[in-house]
Order: sequence, then C-alpha cells, then structure tokens
Amino acid sequence: MIEIAIPLMDALSHVLILILVALGLMIIFGLMGVINMAHGELFMIGAYVMVMAQQWGIGYVGGLILAPIIVGFLGWVIERGLICHIYHRPIDTILATWGLSIALKQAVVLTFGPEAQSAPLPFDMRVGIGVFEYPLYRLMVMGASILLICMCFWVFKKTDFGLAARAVIARPQTSEILGLNTAKINRTSFVAGAALAGIAGALIAPTISVDPQMGLGYLVPGFLSLLVGGVGALSGVIVGGAAVGGSGSLLTNWISPVASQIVVFLMALVIIRMRPNGLIGGRKK
Repeated sequence: MIEIAIPLMDALSHVLILILVALGLMIIFGLMGVINMAHGELFMIGAYVMVMAQQWGIGYVGGLILAPIIVGFLGWVIERGLICHIYHRPIDTILATWGLSIALKQAVVLTFGPEAQSAPLPFDMRVGIGVFEYPLYRLMVMGASILLICMCFWVFKKTDFGLAARAVIARPQTSEILGLNTAKINRTSFVAGAALAGIAGALIAPTISVDPQMGLGYLVPGFLSLLVGGVGALSGVIVGGAAVGGSGSLLTNWISPVASQIVVFLMALVIIRMRPNGLIGGRKK
C-alpha cells in the first residue's frame, strides 16, 4: 500500500505544478498565438526569487508574494518590448522567445553563477495519511496549486475579462471591430501567464535544486500537455498535464528517468497521431 500511495502523491504534486505552467502557456498561446519558448525561464526566475527572498531575510511568504509580482512585471516588459511587435507571426515568436530564453539563462548565470541554489523548506513536518506519512509542505503546494487552477478557471468562465478573452480567442478581428481593446487583453493575459509561471517556480523551489537549466524540465512537458489535452480547451490542460506529468512521474519509480521520458514522448506522439486536436480538443467548452 505504502509503495503505491507515496509515488501516487508525488505524481499528483508534480502534475499540479505542471498544470500551472501549462495554463500559463495556454493563456498566452490561446489568446495571441505566441509560442513562448522563454516560459520555462520565467518559471526558473520565480524559483530564484524564492531563493533570494529567503537569503535576504524576507522569508517564504515574502518570496511567494514577490515571485508573481516580479515575474509578472518581467512579462509586461517582454510583451511591451518584444511580443507586441510579432503577434500572429508564429515562426518569429519562436525565434524571438528562444533567443530571449538564452539571454535570461545567461543573465541568471552571470548574476547567481552556474551552480545550483536551494531554498529551505518553510516547515519540515510530516502528517499521517492512512497508513503512511507525507511531507506537509508538499500537501500545501498541492492545495495552493488546486486553488490557483480553480481561480484561473473562474476568471475565464465567470468574469467579464474571461468573456472578453474567450471572444478574442474565438474571433479576434470581430472582437476588435466590436470595440474590445484586444491589445490590452493580450497584454494582461501575457502578464497573467508569466505570473502563473513565477508562482509555480516559487512554490516548487524548496523541494528541488534551483539552477539556470531547470526551466527546460517544465517547458517541454508543458507544451506536451497542451498538445495531448487539446490546445483549444482550458480543461485540456488538466487532462494533458495528468497524462504527461502523471505517467512521467510514476514511470521514474520503475525505470530510469531517461527511459521514462522516452516512453512519455512516444505516448504523446501516439495520442497526437490518433487525436490531432488532443484528447478533448475541439469539443465545446
């Protein structure tokens, strides 16, 4: 029982963080058609903010507050300085954001060095769940992730901004003709997607090594989650994240990490080949 329960809990924790990262990608890609190759670096910067906040004595809560603010502001700068000039040019967005990701990684290396950093756990306690014990901090991360995911769905399903954003996704030219400020909606959405990546990085920082290359480990699975679940549906992010993140996390308990990644890639290829729109893509939301 314990041998199965603990890997399942670890997989769920990984899946929820991956869904947060993929939601940011989905918001940015769904609204603007921007394939943001620097999204993993925004996640990484959120983790570094948590590390620095604890080193500077601001504390864990301070880092959790600062991460989405700082990364969201960085997202605003990126959108104003770069992305707004290349909307609806997918190849250009790939090249531009790929170059940006390299620049951000090098900036982090120059600032903090290439070695891995670490953020201490805010508390190191375990709680009993049935017949096994599990770290309380991981449970808190899972709860915070679920809350943030629910908030994202509420914003896009129940608010005026969400209605406007969904209109821009479905009919961008018609929305602009009808008077919606599409530029402002795009800018707000890019900042929100960046802030999601930042807070995801801050949440996970105390449980992993924080280094300049860590973003790639979440960027690729994040894109795979979109493709597997379905790019056109917010709910597809949850399905894709569960399929990609859950299978990858569970497989590493029985086979090597490299072999598990190969299996996940093959699984994603099969799903995309059989369902080009994703597992639930193309359905009405």
